[in-house]
Amino acid sequence: MTQSDPGMGPAGGPSPTAGAATAPLPGGASTIGVPAGSAAAVAPERTSEEVERRVAGGGKIGRPEEMSPEYLDDLVHLMTMQADSELAGAFGYVPWIARAPGVEEKLIVANIVRDETRHAKAIYGLLRDLGVDVDSRVEEHDYDYRVQQGELGTRRAADDARVNIFYYPIESWADFVTFNFLMDRGAGHQLEDGLECSFTPWANELHRIFKEELTHIRHGDMWVERLARDPATKDEIQAAIDKWYPRTMNIFGRPGTRRNERYRRFGLKRRDNDEVRRAFHEEVRANCDAWGLTLPEWVPEWATVERQERFGA
Repeated sequence: MTQSDPGMGPAGGPSPTAGAATAPLPGGASTIGVPAGSAAAVAPERTSEEVERRVAGGGKIGRPEEMSPEYLDDLVHLMTMQADSELAGAFGYVPWIARAPGVEEKLIVANIVRDETRHAKAIYGLLRDLGVDVDSRVEEHDYDYRVQQGELGTRRAADDARVNIFYYPIESWADFVTFNFLMDRGAGHQLEDGLECSFTPWANELHRIFKEELTHIRHGDMWVERLARDPATKDEIQAAIDKWYPRTMNIFGRPGTRRNERYRRFGLKRRDNDEVRRAFHEEVRANCDAWGLTLPEWVPEWATVERQERFGA
């Protein structure tokens, strides 16, 4: 589960690691949300210009000494957001092993929890290889924390790096399957952007993770369609779409940021945030149209701020 621009959080809010100690890296860059001193063994030896030329020529990066400090900083930021999101997501699903309808669904939910926990372990493993003190990081954050009321918009509710949709509790089975349908699909679109990323160890893990996320999406699709076609449950699933669709649209981040442009120059992403969001929206809209569901209006929080500034509201 990925990842938007540092300094703004996953959807343009404050940095996901505000207040966290950072470890200095050569050249003045810093890892984001990493306990001080944890990256001391990692020594990038290239300039960003050298990295960009290598990536533009089709080259890949496999070791820290092939990176620039800026490349390492961006890579650690993106992978930390993914790892924290995978772990927080797994914790949010755990109660639904007991609450899922029927033994088969309980097993499916348990398998999803296992998948998400394994994803977190895999990405934390890559971060550990880059010098991050993963165990200290996991111990210092409460990944089970959820807000109890209100909408966050693009703000975050704690100082871990999870995508902020994982601060919301899953309160019903309709919520759970809609989360599969929407959030897992949104994560899939973002993962797809990294399947051919320039850091080979991450790309290899993303290929494995992407295949498992597709099974979570199919689970959501099956249940959302079933509930939408049943008159007794259509209103409930429509309410869940109304709740989770705007939250999912917020995860992709602001369009046209300089940080995203650098990700693309470094080969860590392929598309602008808004291009990924549009692809997600079109896919969701097609499914909802087919099942008789409607998508609520979504107005970007940054667009609201811009209008208020323009018209003095």
